Amino acid sequence: MDNETKAPGHFGRLYQGLTTIDFVGRKKTWFTISIIIIVLGMGSLAIRGFNLGIDFKGGSSWEVLAPNTSITTMTHAVEQAGLVQPTVEKLGSGTYEVTADLNALSAGKQLSVTTKVVDAMAKVAHKNGDQVSTSSVGPTWGGQITNRAIEALIVFFIAVVSYISVRFEPKMAGAAFAAMVHDLLVTVGVFSLMGFQITPDTVIAILTILGYSLYDTVVVFDRVRDNTGGVLKAGDMTYSDMVNLSMNQTLARSINTSLVAILPVLSVLIVGAYILGATTLQNYGLALCVGLFSGAYSSIFIASPLLAIMKEREPRFRDLAARVGQRADRAALSPAAAARMSGEGAQRTVGSTRSATATMVKPRARKQKRR
Repeated sequence: MDNETKAPGHFGRLYQGLTTIDFVGRKKTWFTISIIIIVLGMGSLAIRGFNLGIDFKGGSSWEVLAPNTSITTMTHAVEQAGLVQPTVEKLGSGTYEVTADLNALSAGKQLSVTTKVVDAMAKVAHKNGDQVSTSSVGPTWGGQITNRAIEALIVFFIAVVSYISVRFEPKMAGAAFAAMVHDLLVTVGVFSLMGFQITPDTVIAILTILGYSLYDTVVVFDRVRDNTGGVLKAGDMTYSDMVNLSMNQTLARSINTSLVAILPVLSVLIVGAYILGATTLQNYGLALCVGLFSGAYSSIFIASPLLAIMKEREPRFRDLAARVGQRADRAALSPAAAARMSGEGAQRTVGSTRSATATMVKPRARKQKRR
């Protein structure tokens, strides 16, 4: 019978704290991937722009209960009625919503097209015309919604940077801010590239994913701060080495947190939007899904390497890197090894304390015997 212990696989090493991944050393690779995605997205944004919903650009919408039809049939009917590039969504329970921009038409033409669309939708749904609800949003209202969204984003950024600057330090706030901007640019770039519609639900989802990305980044930075006052004081590793150790210590938690967040969103997106046809979930689910992937990536591969770059420009950490670089026995420290060293250090401290206590007690015992 073979008693040899089988070496753990990649996931085994991860959850046993045996990984020594060089996140900071490979920063050029991570940054290059992000730059390519962002440049493609910004290029698409400059050429194609956003596919804005009527809440942002203004327009008209019509709703009707039609459980026995399909999106294709409804789209064909409203196009025949005079709508150009309409957006047709199934809201669930057989209710269909048609949206289109009629702001370029005159008031009389808008009324004529609206009447034809109502008749066409009622015919497809086998309903009366008064069972089709109609609403419109003017371009002024759409502009106000856009301004409010931008204001909410700015207030969020200010609050986050202020909190991290006070709770940790300004350079950590700068790295966290850069990671959130990265997530924002990736998300809006993907939406432009894929032609996904931007709605108020999308804005809410973006603010949600920025909060998630911030949470994961703060967890990593908290570990970095602890290690700065712990293993880094020994002078055996550089600040980048310490950041790598912190990342490896929190990597399993980051992956688990990301999976727990992404899997339910994928379920909502796939089952709710594509299988059950509740397309109102599509915009929110897509923004969450793209943002969660980007947030998980940025908290691991963007925020911490940026922090290491900024901190190692400080004279004390630059000098530390020079001293450590001259050592021949320099080696990467795994989370398990760091925990073992911390435990051995604690045992040595306890042993030294007991020895000192015993030394202090012995002379007193001798004095009592002489009396």
